[in-house]
Amino acid sequence: MRFGLALPHYGFSLPGGEPITFAATAAWAQRAEALGFDSVWISDHFFYSFARYGADPAPIASLEALTALAGVAAVTERVRLGSLVLNSPFRHPALVAKMATTIDGISGGRFELGVGAGWMHEEFDAFGYPYGSVGERFDLLEETLRVLNALGSGEPVTMTGPTVSLHGARLLPPPVQARIPIWVGGKGGARTLRLAARYGSGWNSVWRWAPAAYAERAEAGRRACEREGRDPATFRLTVGLYGTIGVDEAEARSALERGRAAFPAGAMADDTYETWRGDTLSGTPEQVRERVEEFAAIGVEEIVWSPWVLPFAIPEPEMVELFADAVLGSR
Repeated sequence: MRFGLALPHYGFSLPGGEPITFAATAAWAQRAEALGFDSVWISDHFFYSFARYGADPAPIASLEALTALAGVAAVTERVRLGSLVLNSPFRHPALVAKMATTIDGISGGRFELGVGAGWMHEEFDAFGYPYGSVGERFDLLEETLRVLNALGSGEPVTMTGPTVSLHGARLLPPPVQARIPIWVGGKGGARTLRLAARYGSGWNSVWRWAPAAYAERAEAGRRACEREGRDPATFRLTVGLYGTIGVDEAEARSALERGRAAFPAGAMADDTYETWRGDTLSGTPEQVRERVEEFAAIGVEEIVWSPWVLPFAIPEPEMVELFADAVLGSR
């Protein structure tokens, strides 16, 4: 099993609510590399919002994903790095392919491209992007994946789609990798898995998954591969999971309680230690390692850990240190 770290890049991501800066994100990428993580990841939002929890809807700062990843590529040496995941409606897919290729070159062949349909309508409205229906956003995702897949061949591409036309387009210089991995992000519905089977290296989903529920969707992904004429053994799986950890159960429970207290609008009030552990990567080191083995048995090759109750946040750095010592160090 490989492990990734969800890098802090939001206004709520750092201890004490410190303002987010690229320097802080880059420092955490370097720290993750030193601690033995295999990869680091950044999500894609113009801003974040707690509106869906019934909290203050004011926009929360966020770094832009691809420019931040280009910077991280320049200051790291070993870790793979990627988007988890890009919102396909925000950028022309040919530009995404060109930027991904450039970041791959900066990193020496360490880039991974996660792409999804987008979900937070507040940022679409604020920055003037049509939100549309779920089906319309998935149409854009499908076209994006088709363009990325075609350009990834390295050959000149001529194609006409619903919104994108290419005429002998080719990525020059080419990426360092023969093919940049493409992760299709989503909850695992039928269309997500079909697109992942048809166009992607595999499927990624975040942030709360019980192994049994994840296994059912993973199997559905393999069946989608069979329908697409693809060998299911080539269908790769990664999952992102929230997590809190303590050296013993008392400390693990205490970590969750701090998270529950900090969660916006009390929206975690109904979570118990047992329900939280049920679909996150949380608990004592022994419990965490047991959960890792459950996902490994399903065929998951990498877990991206977000060490808090919110995504891409590290308010308690000591939990990352403990995870690295007790989980990464046990491999």
